[in-house]
Amino acid sequence: MKTKIGITKTNTEAVAAQLSKLLADETLLYIKTRNAHWNVTGENFHANHLFFEHQYKQLEKLTDQVAERIRKIGHFAPATMKIYLELTHLTEYSDRTNDGPGFMKDLLSDHESIIEFLRGNISPFAEEFKDYGSSNFITGLMETHEEMAWMIRSYFR
Repeated sequence: MKTKIGITKTNTEAVAAQLSKLLADETLLYIKTRNAHWNVTGENFHANHLFFEHQYKQLEKLTDQVAERIRKIGHFAPATMKIYLELTHLTEYSDRTNDGPGFMKDLLSDHESIIEFLRGNISPFAEEFKDYGSSNFITGLMETHEEMAWMIRSYFR
């Protein structure tokens, strides 16, 4: 059935394309954070292990919300690793150590990249594509990533 939400098909396609990139970024960051949780070593192992667990659980919710937003505006969410790796702005792996600081630096960089991507889409979603709901949605996501990045950044004095 056709989605009738007061936004043109062309505009929802444009928004869904950007949200699909975001979904790829969120999914890759989720996987990288799970990797940190599973494979962190060194000083403060237990605290880092629990910290990464808290963050990947937050990211799991975010990925679901992004996919559902794509569906709400009438499109299908991408759902394969192949497509995610084609769409993502992030790198799958970076040359880092498996200690807390190594993972923290890598994940912080990814959060900051997502924040910039989100910030760059807030106005276009609202002004160019007339999708105020998606604009508001990604503003909230940006604030969540800002908080998650702050938590990581606070690790480094």
